[in-house]
Amino acid sequence: MTFENLGLSADLLATVAREGYTEPTPVQSAAIPLIIAGRDVLAAAQTGTGKTAAFVLPILENLRHTANEGFSPARHPVRVLILTPTRELAVQVSEAVKTYGRGVPLRSSVVYGGTRIEPEIKKLWNGVEILVATPGRLLDHVGQRTVNLSQVEILVLDEGDRMLDMGFIPEIRKIVGHIPAKRQTLLFSATFSTEIRKLAGEFLTNPEIVEVAPRNSVADNLTQVLYPVDQERKADLLIHLIQRDNMEQVLVFTRSKLGASRLASYLDRRGVSCSAIHGDRSQAERTRALEAFRGKWVKVLVATDVASRGLDIEDLPYVVNYELPFEAQDYIHRIGRTGRAGASGTAISLVSPDEVNELRAVQRLLKKAIPCAIVEDFLPDPDREPAPERRFGSGSRGHDGGSRSREGWRPAAAMR
Repeated sequence: MTFENLGLSADLLATVAREGYTEPTPVQSAAIPLIIAGRDVLAAAQTGTGKTAAFVLPILENLRHTANEGFSPARHPVRVLILTPTRELAVQVSEAVKTYGRGVPLRSSVVYGGTRIEPEIKKLWNGVEILVATPGRLLDHVGQRTVNLSQVEILVLDEGDRMLDMGFIPEIRKIVGHIPAKRQTLLFSATFSTEIRKLAGEFLTNPEIVEVAPRNSVADNLTQVLYPVDQERKADLLIHLIQRDNMEQVLVFTRSKLGASRLASYLDRRGVSCSAIHGDRSQAERTRALEAFRGKWVKVLVATDVASRGLDIEDLPYVVNYELPFEAQDYIHRIGRTGRAGASGTAISLVSPDEVNELRAVQRLLKKAIPCAIVEDFLPDPDREPAPERRFGSGSRGHDGGSRSREGWRPAAAMR
């Protein structure tokens, strides 16, 4: 299968070739012809398999026939609305639209919170045919009447499962209320769940189902490993692993914003160049931190789950779960930042005795055990009582607010 077989025009094929792509990924092969044909699509594929191009390319193909270079904003209404859960993903999708659409006279823009709204308003007033947005900021524009969605022809819900997890569905329902009922709707997601299928039933009409990988699977070229360690010694074990394995680019996930900031500060004090990215940082700060990490000016980027979607870092070699997520599904989204587009990667989890429940949930989701490695100097102390509060501010409580038991914790126990 080649891109020439998918129904794309010569100018888009030339753009794809310039980007160095020779063969479409499975999700692209399956979804692009369906979207060009005007069908609603519910698509799931592993992260890093080209989902963005799978909807951007056919959208450009369908719109290029009526694109125009007229000056009047009235000739450039919003025809495509792409909703994403995070600012980082919105920027990434917007960049993809600009990259693939270089040869197509369509205006595009992106709006998201955390920045001044005035520059966005100016661009919207000039006319935008493809708008990428986060739900909250888009509703701000709708409220201020700076955007008109009455001519939207195509609605894309990108990372639908994350939208669900982050509680955006009420906002999406409000947005859909401003969009024509007769439209094409595309829902792309890293995973399928019962809730996602219900969501598809609400917003899509007789959708074609595209599922090119088993549910909740990870890339075959991704190595997973866990290290047992007491919570209060995780930071020192992380430093040990970075130095031992000469890690040059490491994305580290914590559960909380405070935990991310404290860990980044601790690593910096210990001589490991580091930055943090989370919801309390301004968009400018988040952008600078991400660019410094991409450019390898800092070795470690500490992030909360706000960064588990939308981060596209080429050839990222390492992801570290400093703490396992409370929701097992987020484990797959986190480790999906490495091992992308055929590259190899390593996902490391630092697991303390009070995370046994989270570990078991992850392994049930994966339907296999994560291999266990041991650093003798950092093995958990079986006689140590759990600290009332964790060193880096993430809390030591379970969902019920009670302390987790250490009973039965051994490296072998983590494998069950």
